[in-house]
Amino acid sequence: MIPPAQLWLFALLVLGVVALPGLDMACVLGNTLSGGRRRGFAALAGVVAGGVVHVVLAALGISVVLKLFPALFNAMLLAGAAYIAWIGLSLLRSASARDDARPDDRAPAARAPVPRAASPAAAFRQGLVTCLLNPKAYLFMLAVFPQFLRPLPGTNAPGTLWLQVGVLWLVIAANQAAVYGGLALLAGQVRDWLGRRPAAGAFGARAVGLLLLGVAAFTGIEGWQRL
Repeated sequence: MIPPAQLWLFALLVLGVVALPGLDMACVLGNTLSGGRRRGFAALAGVVAGGVVHVVLAALGISVVLKLFPALFNAMLLAGAAYIAWIGLSLLRSASARDDARPDDRAPAARAPVPRAASPAAAFRQGLVTCLLNPKAYLFMLAVFPQFLRPLPGTNAPGTLWLQVGVLWLVIAANQAAVYGGLALLAGQVRDWLGRRPAAGAFGARAVGLLLLGVAAFTGIEGWQRL
């Protein structure tokens, strides 16, 4: 099995990668601010589910394709950027809908109609697709993940290997839950505060939408530079 010291080292490496701002974090943040904690945690569940795919592909060695064919890496990078940009544009449209639906000053603010948020199932799909379109995750799994697998000689190598794969996936999922879950809780509090202030809520939706567009632009530029 994996020595405890190496398992802790893997956990620290994963924590450092997960804590860096990226497409997955932007997806969880955007869903929380637009649809609340429930939708944010649904997006987080989608990201964790996508992590299962990353781990399985790394264990099977399929992710090596991304290393052998850089064009595929670039295509996934651009696709991920486009998907996050679409989420950002959705938030901007939501903010515009709030402005259009806001009553005049003579009407109670509490009666302002609120656009219906997408379902948690849709947020889950967004988190899953965003995670699967993140090529950097595949390269991390290709470069780092195999270094921590220790099949023992004279044992059932396939069974032992997959047991270790499961342990490492639990470490990854725990880090994602801690970092993105904490972000969802914090963003949920911000959304509750904005919800009591309709004008601030629309401004917050625009700010997050622009933030997601910025992340998408940065990722897209990186992809174009690799072409």
